[in-house]
Amino acid sequence: MKAIDVHVHPSTAPFSYERRWGKEVAAFLPKYYKIEPKVRSDEEMAQEFRDLDIKAVLIGWDAQAESGYDTSTTNDEVARLIKKFPDVFIAGWAMIDPWKGKWAIRELERCIKGLGLMGLKFQQSAQGFFPNDKRFYPIYEKCVELNIPVSFHTGTTGLGAGMPGGYGYRLKYTRPIYIDDVAADFPELTIVMIHPAWPWIDEQIAILLHKANVFNDLSGWAPKYFPENLKREIDGRLQDKFMYASDYPEISPKRWVDEFTTGGYKPEVMEKVLCKNAQRILKLSK
Repeated sequence: MKAIDVHVHPSTAPFSYERRWGKEVAAFLPKYYKIEPKVRSDEEMAQEFRDLDIKAVLIGWDAQAESGYDTSTTNDEVARLIKKFPDVFIAGWAMIDPWKGKWAIRELERCIKGLGLMGLKFQQSAQGFFPNDKRFYPIYEKCVELNIPVSFHTGTTGLGAGMPGGYGYRLKYTRPIYIDDVAADFPELTIVMIHPAWPWIDEQIAILLHKANVFNDLSGWAPKYFPENLKREIDGRLQDKFMYASDYPEISPKRWVDEFTTGGYKPEVMEKVLCKNAQRILKLSK
């Protein structure tokens, strides 16, 4: 196994841009990412990762309250893909709209105990909430009870980027500082900040330094564009905090690994970021 990619959006039909975000965003997003989206079969997607010798952690999607699109069944799709291709897809993040109240908590328990998923993921701009809003604390309490990690999007987002008004998506929800409150209030909760949190990377680094229960997945950025302050922390005092993550299909897993392994990092750091940190932080046995 070359690496574990802890942030993979399936590229199969149930996860198409249009199904998740509607026609207008789906039409604009490829311009932002400068890619041509391709809907793959289950087998095609699995073979991509198999050929690279990379294991993947898949992610569901649910932002129904804000988007109006019911994609909650994607959690079941993630579980199905893991069961179908256990040699490649080794775990999954459930995504649940926090505005669904008590249903969200019941769905979380079903996803973990029934579907066998590993943790819970949020995208606050898409879901329209601040992580430190105490109305959502019962969800984090359930995460502690289930002994699972929770991950939050940080920094800017491609959703609505370049569209008038950002298509209504708000960046204020994804500042790292709001996650600091959650980490302080739930010290037993393992928290993963998703993406280098530009334009708040220094704020993100401060939280990683201060809160022992907070970590970072490096998805959404090609490593050759990492700023120097982030590269210094990856290769130095915070080397045990970072995990390889591509944000597939927006960024190729191969491109990410190739750029990272030629980025001048120490060999022991590369080994940690590409594999060992994920095994320890997310308790991945494979």
